[in-house]
Amino acid sequence: MTDLTTRYLGLDLRSPIVASASPLNGEARSARLVEEAGAAAIVLPSLFEEEILHEEIQLNRSLEAGSEQFAEALDYFPAVDSFDHAGDRYLALVETMKQQSAVPVIASLNASSTGGWVKFAAQIEAAGADALELNLYHLATDPTMSAADMEARDLAVVHSVRAALAIPLAVKLSPYYSAMAHFARQVADLEVDGLVLFNRFYQPDLDLDLLDVVNRVELSRPWELRLPLRWIAILRPQLGEKVSLAATSGVHRGTDVVKALMVGADVAMLTSAVLERGPGHLRVVEQELVAWMEEHEYDSVAQLRGCATTATIGDPAAYERANYLKTLHSWTAPPDRTPTSPSS
Repeated sequence: MTDLTTRYLGLDLRSPIVASASPLNGEARSARLVEEAGAAAIVLPSLFEEEILHEEIQLNRSLEAGSEQFAEALDYFPAVDSFDHAGDRYLALVETMKQQSAVPVIASLNASSTGGWVKFAAQIEAAGADALELNLYHLATDPTMSAADMEARDLAVVHSVRAALAIPLAVKLSPYYSAMAHFARQVADLEVDGLVLFNRFYQPDLDLDLLDVVNRVELSRPWELRLPLRWIAILRPQLGEKVSLAATSGVHRGTDVVKALMVGADVAMLTSAVLERGPGHLRVVEQELVAWMEEHEYDSVAQLRGCATTATIGDPAAYERANYLKTLHSWTAPPDRTPTSPSS
């Protein structure tokens, strides 16, 4: 029988197929379906510090509305010692998921200040999360801050959160650091338990009728897996077994999981494919993974993992600049289309 067990963030998982953060994982009933379909762990949607601050600001504005004209009216309202905000609801979600889940529950945090990171990380641990995924999600738009300044700020956040937690910590990175390998090693040196590659930045669009910026969510496509595959293949030999590596973005089929394992990932994370096809698709992905392994005579995930990193393939440069050259030269025009000159 094929052994699918793997280890991620120090947690023993029944398979390398993890349900990454999505709306399905943020509701108890649908999260149960995700787990029943075979997810080896569940990553909850992110808690955003901005959500909490926005609600606090709105509450203060509501309570103070009209006080400058009718100050005596304040005596009619009882003092508000606390209120149920996004942070409270998120902690309740963590507790609910832990109560109903037989698989590890990984919380996700996306904060904007160092104090926010540490405060909410500690609360999430207290709520019972098995691990925390820290999302470093921001754009370097300040022209007065250098790349080194931005990286130092991110490293300070990771250091602070790591010091505040006892549970495993994964850091979800973007692919846009100017020296990706160097930064990944610096993060690993802070004693984090794993790296998740990569965070997808959702790009705004323009509405030509409203002349306004609008949000448009585009689910991932399989070709997007190529970027995390390249970097995991490069980083795995450099980091060794020091940290876990997770591949995310573009994982849609069992063969995508195979690719992630081959380059050295410990798990492959799915969101878009599950949103498109429903929780039951996780079962299909696992079946496809097992079928491929049996056909190619791999007995376990451990045997498959890492067989195609820069340290194990014949031509390591294929993951670097040589890949660019070969890819460009590999393009050919479709049979029914022939290039035409500008004058024709």
